[in-house]
Amino acid sequence: MKTKIHIAIITLLSTLYLQAQQQKGIIGTSNWMDNWTSFKPANIEYGEATNIIAGTIDKDTKLLKRNVYQIVGIVYVTNNAVLSIEPGTVIRGDDKTCGTLVITNGAKIMAEGLETDPIVFTSNKGTTERKPGDWGGIIILGKAPINKLGGIATLPFNLEATLNHYGGTDADDNSGILKYVRIEYSGRKLSALKELNGLSLAGVGRKTVLSNIQISYSNDDSFECYGGDLNMNNLISYRTTDDDFDFTQGAQINLSNSIAVRHPFSSDISGSRCFEVDSYDKIENTDMTKKMTKINASNITLVNLEENNQGLVRESAHIGENTFFNLTNSIVSGFAPFMLLNGNIGNGDANLSKITLKNVMANNCNDGIVSESSSNDVGIKNWYSKPEYAIEFTKIKSSELFLVPNIKGNPDFRMRQNNLASHN
Repeated sequence: MKTKIHIAIITLLSTLYLQAQQQKGIIGTSNWMDNWTSFKPANIEYGEATNIIAGTIDKDTKLLKRNVYQIVGIVYVTNNAVLSIEPGTVIRGDDKTCGTLVITNGAKIMAEGLETDPIVFTSNKGTTERKPGDWGGIIILGKAPINKLGGIATLPFNLEATLNHYGGTDADDNSGILKYVRIEYSGRKLSALKELNGLSLAGVGRKTVLSNIQISYSNDDSFECYGGDLNMNNLISYRTTDDDFDFTQGAQINLSNSIAVRHPFSSDISGSRCFEVDSYDKIENTDMTKKMTKINASNITLVNLEENNQGLVRESAHIGENTFFNLTNSIVSGFAPFMLLNGNIGNGDANLSKITLKNVMANNCNDGIVSESSSNDVGIKNWYSKPEYAIEFTKIKSSELFLVPNIKGNPDFRMRQNNLASHN
């Protein structure tokens, strides 16, 4: 009898485990986007700044919830200093001086908010004036590997030359914590070809904690990783102008339980995607003996809010050559095409085996996985038609696919369980 009970318990646990593994899109026993997020940041009355932050922070410093801070100009945290921020603190970026926070190589930011009391980085403008690109954003420079020649690089953001460097050999480098943090209206335009990102992670190591971060209305990318080695989860990118998640320079990333919500009237005409993944900016500047970019993305939801209006929303992901991209247990809804591959990838086993998609729902996506070179499309289609990929093309209304896909209230983009059951 005991043996039978043990077998029954093991069978039940195995079944529950498999079901959990097969759940598509963002998951959770409750809506983890409640409480700490804001999908209407233009309506929030943040307090006027009481303290100015400017210049260089070269010793351990703590920002307190009782104050409202304004970042003026580019503020550098240097000299291995630790910038600590209390839960509930509001930091406003100055629009006139492109307020930007830079955590330099060796320094740390300890911004650990609470679900009920998040830390907010936002515009210093009033509720009727805020717009993408009001201020710079947050830049973190670490010592983890990149695949640029020489192993050290600088960012093209007009930073102080002596402080603008990232990369190294320490994959376990620790630049601190960003948890329960919102970043709003960042991405100031620096030139005709370059804008700052909401959060720029350059050579950042895996002991850095990046969890429960919402970036809204960025004027360029929300999250961009230049090399580095990171585990990230519960990230939200909302109505960014360019890419939601951009990875390059040999980034080694595990990304889980995260969502990108796009809108046709927020996207950039230059070609904006949820995922922009490549191994290098220019092959001639790349050390090909180093690791190429590898992204393991699981339980991801990518959604176009206007399901009947493509607008400027393009493919959900663009994958570059010599790049490893694994997408599993995910939902992609409302893109055309579903995914675009670099024209040099071709349709051979060696290329396509680097890009795996398993248990993925492509919902309301016009066209499937295509190449920039149309001559490769037939081979690509045949490759991803294999049963082991389990890519499912569906036509389900957002209101039927997701629990509460309405951002006017408290959105919940977890998949409706009845759809999970009927489509497994």
